[in-house]
Amino acid sequence: MTDTPQLGSFVRALTIADVIEETADAKSIVFDIPAGGEDDFRYTPGQFLTLRIPSDRTGSVARCYSLSSSPTEDARLKVTVKRTIDGYGSNWLCDNAAAGMSMHVLAPSGIFTPKNLDQDFILLAAGSGITPVMSILKSALAQGTGHIVMVYANRDENSVIFKDELQDLQRKNPDRLTVVHWLESVSGIPTAEMIGNLLQPVAAKRHSYICGPAPFMETVKNGLRRSGADMHLIHTEVFSSIEGDPFAEIVIDDSPGEDGAGPATAIVELDDEVHEVPWPRQTPLLDVLLSKGIKAPFSCRKGECSACACILKSGEVEMIHNGILDPEEVEEGYVLSCQLLPKTDRVEVSYSE
Repeated sequence: MTDTPQLGSFVRALTIADVIEETADAKSIVFDIPAGGEDDFRYTPGQFLTLRIPSDRTGSVARCYSLSSSPTEDARLKVTVKRTIDGYGSNWLCDNAAAGMSMHVLAPSGIFTPKNLDQDFILLAAGSGITPVMSILKSALAQGTGHIVMVYANRDENSVIFKDELQDLQRKNPDRLTVVHWLESVSGIPTAEMIGNLLQPVAAKRHSYICGPAPFMETVKNGLRRSGADMHLIHTEVFSSIEGDPFAEIVIDDSPGEDGAGPATAIVELDDEVHEVPWPRQTPLLDVLLSKGIKAPFSCRKGECSACACILKSGEVEMIHNGILDPEEVEEGYVLSCQLLPKTDRVEVSYSE
């Protein structure tokens, strides 16, 4: 076993309260929120937890799992995990997670989150992609007034996660919720034409949230395009494997820039507060914020997820690596704080937009 690096001061611990078997290959893991830890674990519908999973080969691995619980309707945190054939994290959790076990986690993060629950939605999920969508669905039904159409694709009826809960939500909200179960065993694999025809009556002007395997999400996006949906209102959740160790302690590089310049100044808007901090030229902005005890969102710390994304308001910056933002998002001003270095003496960013 490899040596375990020192954990960062931002790492938190949660205790498993329950493990629920959802299907033959999917389990929900329910965590108690520790007394006094409510602020650390505040989240919005659609966000995820990053879990630290033991590994004999590397000491640990980090994996992201969406919260299927609702922040307004559930007192505990719940993630739902489906086994994948070569998925070390999902298999370890399904085989080993048990009530009473303590796990290291990062604070909830992610940007697959509606800004307004009081609107009409289209929710599209396949397999375990239901997890963040379920959080959005329960929260919108409880807190909003809009109508929701959900399309949920699975291999067969036995693969449907949250089947009973979805039936209960339909029964309680007959005028606001329509759930379409698309079973491959009955209807085959959906095509863009099928999805477009299905959603055409409701697609206009609705925000759509999509989560599932990449081929499913591409098919659904093409179907929405055929249906006349506004493509600017389409939101997708994409997870990539985390190769590094986001739980490791921060190391600040105080060395000057290439021209000998001292620290820049970062102005950071986060959670309705504005922070002004010195920013060493060779240290990513996220590391600076975490070292100051500022609770900026993040997950991978490698530029491969969008959890740390923020908007550049002024100044010039360099991203060391960008493995997730598309050119349109970069053009709109999005940057990854875990990969961000200053190029000017003063830089302003916002996490609030």
